[in-house]
Amino acid sequence: MRLGAHLPLADLGDGVPTAADLRGYVRAARELGFATVAANDHLLWGRPWIDGPTALASVTAAAGDTVLATSITLPVVRHPVVVAKTLTTLASLATGPVIGGLGPGSSRRDYDAVGIPFEERWARFDEALRLTRALVRGEEAATGRFYRHCAPIEPVPDPPPLVWFGSWGSDRRLAAMAAVADGWFASAYNANPLQYVEARGRLDGHLRAAGRDPGSFPDAVATMWLYVTESRSEARQVLADVLAPVLHRDPDRLAHLPVGGAQHCADVFAEYAAAGAAELLVWPVRDSLRQLERGMAAAGKGGATTHA
Repeated sequence: MRLGAHLPLADLGDGVPTAADLRGYVRAARELGFATVAANDHLLWGRPWIDGPTALASVTAAAGDTVLATSITLPVVRHPVVVAKTLTTLASLATGPVIGGLGPGSSRRDYDAVGIPFEERWARFDEALRLTRALVRGEEAATGRFYRHCAPIEPVPDPPPLVWFGSWGSDRRLAAMAAVADGWFASAYNANPLQYVEARGRLDGHLRAAGRDPGSFPDAVATMWLYVTESRSEARQVLADVLAPVLHRDPDRLAHLPVGGAQHCADVFAEYAAAGAAELLVWPVRDSLRQLERGMAAAGKGGATTHA
C-alpha cells in the first residue's frame, strides 16, 4: 500500500499556505516517498481555503514525476469544459501522471455560490463526468440535458488524464460510475476499513456486470486526516474542536482516522492495507511537514507501505 499527500489547502490552525510553503511541502513529500500529491475542491468552506486546482498547478515543477490528482474537483460547480481544460493543462505541464478525480461535492454552499440548484447535482454530475472524460481524451461529446455539444479541446496531452469518480460508497453511485470511470476515490472520514472493503466488493460486482475487470480498476482512499501525537488530550482536541465542526461529524465517528499516537496510526494504516486499499491520501491537520514525516514513519511501523 502506498501513501499520497493532500495539499494543506485550508487554515486549520497554521494559516493558509504560501506558494513557497506548497513547493516545500511537495518536495518533502517526494523525498519521504509519497506517491501522489492531491488537491480537494471547494469554493466556500468552513475555514479559509485556497483554490485546489490552482494550488495543484503551482506545484507541478516541484512534484517531478509524482502523480498529481484532484481528489476531487467539482465539474458541476466549475463546468465540465472548464474542468477538462484544467486537467489537460495540468497533464501538459506535469512530468508525471495526472488523475482527474471528479465528484458532485456535498456542500450546498458551493452550489449556492454559482446559482446551480443543489438538488440537481447528481443528474448534472452523471452527464458532467462523461463530458469531461470525453474531452480530456480528445473526443467529441454529445449534447445532453444540461450541457451542449462541445468540439474537442486542444491540446490533448499524451497520455491524457485518467478520470476517476469520488463516492462515499452508495450502491447507486458505484453502479452508475462502474461503466464510465477509470478509478474510484473513496472517502476515509466516511468509510472505516470495513465499510471500504464492503463498498469495494459491491463496486467489483458492478464492474463485472459492465464487462470490466475489477483487477484493473484502481482506487485510493482520500481525505485521510492525519495528526500523530502521543498526547491524548491533543488528539481529542483535534478531533472534537478542529475536524468535527468542519466535517459536520460526531468526533466518535472520526475515531478510525490516524489521529493519535504512532501505534494507533500504524494500526489504522495496517487495517486499511489489510482491507485491500492500494493507496491512502493523508491530510496533515497542521504542522504539515513534521506530520508527513510522522505519518510515513507510522505507516512503516505498521508494515503497511511501499515507496512510490
